[in-house]
Amino acid sequence: MKIRLPFPVTTSDSSGPSHVDVNQLIRSVAFEFLKNAPTRLFYTQTGILCNRDAQISHFVNSQQYTRLLSSCITCDPNRQTALIHAAVSEYFQYAMFSHRWGAGEPLLRDVEGRDIYGMSTMRGFVKLQAFCLRAFEQQYLWAWSDTCCIDKDSSVELQEAIGSMFAWYRRSSLTIVYLSDVPDTCSFDTSEWFRRGWTLQELLAPQRILFFTQSWSLYKELTSSNHKTDGLVLKELERTTGIEARFLTNFSPGMDDARSRLQWASSRRTTRPEDIAYCLLGIFDVYLPILYGESAEKALGRLLTEIISRSGDISVLSW
Repeated sequence: MKIRLPFPVTTSDSSGPSHVDVNQLIRSVAFEFLKNAPTRLFYTQTGILCNRDAQISHFVNSQQYTRLLSSCITCDPNRQTALIHAAVSEYFQYAMFSHRWGAGEPLLRDVEGRDIYGMSTMRGFVKLQAFCLRAFEQQYLWAWSDTCCIDKDSSVELQEAIGSMFAWYRRSSLTIVYLSDVPDTCSFDTSEWFRRGWTLQELLAPQRILFFTQSWSLYKELTSSNHKTDGLVLKELERTTGIEARFLTNFSPGMDDARSRLQWASSRRTTRPEDIAYCLLGIFDVYLPILYGESAEKALGRLLTEIISRSGDISVLSW
């Protein structure tokens, strides 16, 4: 005998996503996205350095995650993946720091597990605090500094960081450049920042840059959202660096104009002599083992050999 129930019976719909399925998908997309970002990032709201697990934890406990989860449960399954990718990439936007190293720069061991906003007022810490605050003011939750976000005691991590540095700056949503030797009312053309080797890729790689002066004021009080596309700044950059505007605003790593790229670096200096070769790896999009202790001549010789091998341009020998 067939019994009619006075209420509807709900059954699981295998075609509809469950909370567990969506949670797993979101976490998977987030971890995949973060593979192409720096391993450690400062959470600018708290000033605490986070590894990838901590970054994911912040995301999972955020309002953005709650809204995303709700949207994914109710949206068209065909839109789900695109929705997750958009939300993850927006949440994990990060700012990169570019500056001239000075005395008392904090290292990884100085900041791990600590709130940098409540730490020392020594010069290096103050600079790091100001950078993270500027990133937060620009509405970025995540920030990276080369002084303390890399374990420089690990040769493996150092090799990975140097090999990934150009890509990290390229993928950043903002690069904050601090010019510690430029007073508010002066031009930046004499700044030591333009004489250093590593800052060349930190100028070329980012899509968006803001320059800050000695007092952490925006350069010339310019309110444009990107100083690389500001006409006034772009002319100054061309004059100061000798690099054409087309490269400054739309640079592609690789072997094109190899000799010109080497010439851009010819007047720049690095603290460790061999870094003059390593700082150019991202610009030429080449991989070389990092061998600290070798001479600058040997490091440059390895780099030039790779450039000639791939480009066939022997003119680079006379850069």
